[in-house]
Amino acid sequence: MLKLFPYIRRYTLPILAAILLLFVQANADLTLPDYLSKIVNIGIQQNGIASAIPSAMRAQTYERIALFLTADEQKQVEQAYRRVEPDDADYADIAKQYPALKGEPLYVLQVQDTATLDSLQPVIARGLLTVSFLEQALADPAKAAAMGQGMGFDLSKLPPGANPFEMLSKIPAAQRSRMIAGIQDRFSALGTNMVAQMSIVAVKAEYQALGVDMAAVQSNYILRTGALMLLITLISVTATILVGLTSARVAAGAARDLRQALFVRVSDFASAEIEKFSTASLITRATNDVTQLQMVTMMIIRMVFYAPIIGVGGLIRALNTAPSMGWIIALMVTILVGIILSVFAVSLPRFKRIQTLIDNLNRVVRENLSGMMVVRAFNRQAFEEQRFDKANRDLTENTLFVSRVMVIMMPLMMFLMSGVSLLVIWVGARQIEASQLQVGDMMAFMQYTMQIFFAFMFMSMMFIILPRASVSADRIAAVLETRPSVIEPVRPQHFPEPFRGEVEFRNVSFRYPDAEEDVLHNISFTARPGQTTAFIGTTGSGKSTIVRLIPRFYDVSEGAILIDGVDIRNVPQSELRAKIGYVPQRSNLFSGSIASNLRFGGENASEEELLRALEIAQGNEILASRPEGLEAEVAQGGTNVSGGQRQRLAIARALVKKAPIYIFDDSFSALDYKTDAALRLALKKHVGQSVIFIVSQRVATIKGSEQIIVLDEGRIVGKGTHHELMETCDVYRDIALSQLSQEELA
Repeated sequence: MLKLFPYIRRYTLPILAAILLLFVQANADLTLPDYLSKIVNIGIQQNGIASAIPSAMRAQTYERIALFLTADEQKQVEQAYRRVEPDDADYADIAKQYPALKGEPLYVLQVQDTATLDSLQPVIARGLLTVSFLEQALADPAKAAAMGQGMGFDLSKLPPGANPFEMLSKIPAAQRSRMIAGIQDRFSALGTNMVAQMSIVAVKAEYQALGVDMAAVQSNYILRTGALMLLITLISVTATILVGLTSARVAAGAARDLRQALFVRVSDFASAEIEKFSTASLITRATNDVTQLQMVTMMIIRMVFYAPIIGVGGLIRALNTAPSMGWIIALMVTILVGIILSVFAVSLPRFKRIQTLIDNLNRVVRENLSGMMVVRAFNRQAFEEQRFDKANRDLTENTLFVSRVMVIMMPLMMFLMSGVSLLVIWVGARQIEASQLQVGDMMAFMQYTMQIFFAFMFMSMMFIILPRASVSADRIAAVLETRPSVIEPVRPQHFPEPFRGEVEFRNVSFRYPDAEEDVLHNISFTARPGQTTAFIGTTGSGKSTIVRLIPRFYDVSEGAILIDGVDIRNVPQSELRAKIGYVPQRSNLFSGSIASNLRFGGENASEEELLRALEIAQGNEILASRPEGLEAEVAQGGTNVSGGQRQRLAIARALVKKAPIYIFDDSFSALDYKTDAALRLALKKHVGQSVIFIVSQRVATIKGSEQIIVLDEGRIVGKGTHHELMETCDVYRDIALSQLSQEELA
């Protein structure tokens, strides 16, 4: 596939833009589980309280917290909070937020710096929890003794009605330090995150004491986070649409460029290259193979770049969310890779065969359609049906096998995904029970696991599709890298002026590419303007091969072909073929009108010139039967006209060119003898000054030619006029006597 990279490289900027959008999409997709976790953990479980640091505290709470802090911690808290007295200017505005104040002083959080808040959170959380536990112990005397052991004294021995906070404020500094150290040791065993989570209850109680509507706080947090999730989803959807649009345009553009390059390359091919690849294969390569590459290019941009981003990002976030469950991801990836490699090993050989089987099916269908009349004439419909059925069954069985493998793969993947989800829930539930994990974190971990799973799924799809695309790329590259055997001259020459068109074959021998022996041997003759040179011989004697060498459909193996003394290999192909009007054995017509087909010979030809060419080619009756005239429709391949009409239209097309050299390669075979004679007479009259080559199996068509060349097994066995050859050439005499009577030959 790297051979076709230049056709993708020109789309570097759109691809880079798509990758940037994929980063945006992946980050958005990876952020959503985190926000879902926050909705569950904070919005639902913590009543919308996101931080263990209250935004405001009553003076009483602040003073009680300070009892359980070290001197440095007290200083840190003092810098973070500001005391607001009832006579301060902003007290009224603050009181609106906390309606239960009743004229009491308040401590309001002033610090917004994230780093400062992170360092402050464990201090405040520990203080709030200590105050909360102390209040619970006083409310329940049974807990007082246990609580007192952690603080350094027994709360159950306090006198009834005594205020423990006032007593704690009066104890010696050394005793208080021991008490604070004991509290810190007790909370350090729980961990910072767990302490912060536990302190949320105390923060909620403080807000309720200040008159805050906790239901509104919870609703606002959930709605605010949900709105943010909708915004992130919108960003992800927008990025997805833009990536899809960009990848589709890049893939379509690359496919367009590939088809254009294939068209240009095949247009330069000589007959040898066409025969090497076959028409059916070239059609498949320009259609199905390019379509495969277009699809893969789009998927590479859309999935191959996206999958690693989402996979690595999901892995990092999952381990940050719940490191203790990382082994589940490792287990999932191991099983998933095993399934992918197994499927890959089984299906890869079949994928490589698909394109070859499609080629074979196209070849069979094309041969059947092009030879339909012959098939019917020899009653071979049943045989052709069996050929098609075999080619179709081979492709069907191969495709069904691959499809069955894919069908088996998907349930396995879904079973694995369900099993992983169940395992995450089971392990996560046990950790939640042990207060080692929160519910929202478990849900986020599950979503990250699914994202990693689908990232590997995307990659597995690419591993399955890439081999087939690689085969298609190699097949296309083989066409693009094939250099035409007929090449332009490095130092081109030009025909002399005025151009006469005298054609000389000088000791020409020729063999087809990869053939073991020559099909033409030492051919020498000269065709002069104003003369008709005809070729006749048995089937396979090399008649058509000779005339196909003149327009350089093939290059000679030995010797040279000269026109007006210039070797045609030294003349640009466009200049050479501009001098030749060629009518092939098979008359090729194109979909359109009669006029559009004739103008292939001369695109600027007038209507009068088209009608004149048709008249010479004896094609007037074709127009007479069609009221549209020259605008009458012609189906592709000329299937809506008879064989004789196709040949006359092809001859008229060559005549429109007004070329100094005409080649008629067995192009009178479908004409009756009367039309044949009238056409040859018209040619002699109107283009008699040109060099005319006629290949024919019919002696009646060529016996009036000035020069007849008789071929047998690629060698000239006779040369001269009709009467001369009847006297001197046994091969010609045998052919002539097999077709005409002695009176007709006289």
